[in-house]
Amino acid sequence: MSGTSDGAQPRLGCAQLFWLFTRITMLGFGGVLPWMYRVLVEQRKVLDAAEFRELLALGQVLPGPSICNVAVMVGYRHAGVAGGASALAGIMLGPTVLVILLGLGYASRASSPLLASVLSGMSAAAAGLIVVVALRMAAGLPRRWRSALLAGLALLGIAGLHLPLWLVLGALGPVGMLLLRREPSQARRDAAAPGDPGEAAR
Repeated sequence: MSGTSDGAQPRLGCAQLFWLFTRITMLGFGGVLPWMYRVLVEQRKVLDAAEFRELLALGQVLPGPSICNVAVMVGYRHAGVAGGASALAGIMLGPTVLVILLGLGYASRASSPLLASVLSGMSAAAAGLIVVVALRMAAGLPRRWRSALLAGLALLGIAGLHLPLWLVLGALGPVGMLLLRREPSQARRDAAAPGDPGEAAR
């Protein structure tokens, strides 16, 4: 526990990772992603917003549920293979047991108007939470036309044309790498000293 993650955050052990992701997933009625962002970034500060975006983007590209992929990557960062397994167990075990129990009760009450109303309300709340997280993540992106173009094309492909996610990511991934390959050098120029005459002239 004396080590740090990225030189700043204390490393989490396997038990801590298990309970951390158990808490996230059990809070995540209506969708785990918003709660994962809130707990990891805003409350526990295990990741910063940029790291969360990067891990989520990688998790979307890899096979399997993106939230599980993020959990494994965070766990591996802190405690290696055992940490990744502990984080994955934490995010999977609670919902698995809960869904089995709810499924047993749902079979006998599937036609209940009250249950239909509850599920409808939870769906609306889930959609709202996802929109909020998307806006928070987008707020930290560089304000450049390339980023806006890629985001717009992804939205068009998925929401407008109803293309599969893998196809949209497969097409836009290489395009994004080509468009944004010079971003680091641009960022360094943007961070030039305020007293730089060239920057002041702009």
